[in-house]
Amino acid sequence: MELQQLRYVVAVAETNSFTRAAERCLVVQSALSHQIARLERELGVKLFERTSRRVRLTPAGSAFLPAARQCLDAAERAVAEAAAAVGEVRGRLAVGLIPTVAAVDIAAALREFRQRYPQVRISLHVGASDDLVEQVKQGVTDVAFLGLPTTAQPHGVVAHALARGRLVAVVAPDHPLATEPTVNLRRLATEVFVDLPAGTAGRAQSDQAFAAAGLTRDVAFEVTTADLIARLVGQGLGIGLLPAAYVPQLTGVTTIEVTDAPTRVEYVVWSRFTRTPAATAFLAILDIPTENRPDS
Repeated sequence: MELQQLRYVVAVAETNSFTRAAERCLVVQSALSHQIARLERELGVKLFERTSRRVRLTPAGSAFLPAARQCLDAAERAVAEAAAAVGEVRGRLAVGLIPTVAAVDIAAALREFRQRYPQVRISLHVGASDDLVEQVKQGVTDVAFLGLPTTAQPHGVVAHALARGRLVAVVAPDHPLATEPTVNLRRLATEVFVDLPAGTAGRAQSDQAFAAAGLTRDVAFEVTTADLIARLVGQGLGIGLLPAAYVPQLTGVTTIEVTDAPTRVEYVVWSRFTRTPAATAFLAILDIPTENRPDS
């Protein structure tokens, strides 16, 4: 079994296509198909079901895939660790973040990192805080930036608190509240809301504040990004609550201070056990200490 064969299996599994997998791996499709067929013969099982319309994993393929990914990750880490021993940072850096991260200028940090370590491959993806924590635990993501209610903390990872902030109300410019300098939760509870999906950490920040005040509210629209919240709010479909440090970059909405506003804490998290040289270097650029930090 060769690492290249594992790369081909993972590529086909992620693209559901031999053609797209070959393009990703920069090989001709016939070579990729030949190597996967060879591996299947060696294993004595079929990894993929192939039809004229689609490609999908067999049960054996689904069982094989996680270990294949782990082998590739381990090989990549071995190369990165060897390079780090002679002062070079290589490999990959997978960064996850919530849509409303504001405590760190991610783009500026990545620019500096890229200038210092051009041999590192960087991937960036946006997700919910709870999902990002799980990805860090699994080694899929190296460093993640979260936003959690003040009543919650990330668990099973190493965490560093970056900033604490309040949420503010965002309304359409022609909304009756737009001329008010401040507003409270009781008044906001009479409005229709646009918010993040129920069960997410971003939604919990507001839900907990209203519940603590003994209030209920109508969330008519659930969306996955803060930008989309702002767009729907700007169209007058409802109002929203977003982090005060994030809203200055939004357009088409009016911001109102909330006297009894929900609060949140932004964290950066990483794994103590699978922290790569690239992750260590990235955290150093952010001036975040990584040694002797307890797991959360």
